[in-house]
Amino acid sequence: MMTTYKIPWLSVLCLLGSMALFGAGCSNKTIQYPEDHARYLRIDQAVESLRQAYMQKDASGLASLMMPLEPLTQLQDEVRGDFDTFSVITLDFSLERIMVEGDDVDVFVHWQGLWKKNADDPGLRQRGHTRLQWVGTKAILLRGIQGDSPFGIKARQTMLPPSPSPKKQ
Repeated sequence: MMTTYKIPWLSVLCLLGSMALFGAGCSNKTIQYPEDHARYLRIDQAVESLRQAYMQKDASGLASLMMPLEPLTQLQDEVRGDFDTFSVITLDFSLERIMVEGDDVDVFVHWQGLWKKNADDPGLRQRGHTRLQWVGTKAILLRGIQGDSPFGIKARQTMLPPSPSPKKQ
C-alpha cells in the first residue's frame, strides 16, 4: 500500500520567503544620523565619567568635566567633604531621558548610592532623581545640577535634623 503526502507548497514558499526577507532586512543596520549618534555617545560617556570620577574620589577628574562656575565650585568643595568623610562610595545611575536643544543638553537620571565611613559601617543609602545640565557638542561639560544631587551627601547629611529619640518611661 502506497501513501502519498501532499505538501502545501504555498505555505512552504511563504515561510521561506519571509525568512529571507527578515534576514535581509535585519542584516544591514546603518546609523541614519552619525553625527547625532556620536554626540549621544559623548554625552553618555560624560555622564559615566562623572559617576566614575566620584566613585574613585578623583577630584581633578570631576573638575575637568565641569565648567568653572561658582555653583559648581561650591559643589566641588562639598564633594571633597564626601571624599574626606567616606572611605567607600558606590553610585549607580539609570538614565531616564536625554534632551538636546542646540548646545544645551539635559540628562535626567535616577540614582542610588551607598556611602560608607569604614568597612564595618552599614553605610548611608540614598537615592533620588536629578537633572544634569551639560553644554557642548564636541566637548561635553557640566554646567549645573537640579533636583536630588548625589554629590555632597556629607553636607546634606549635616543639615538633616536628628531623628527623635524614643520616649523613656
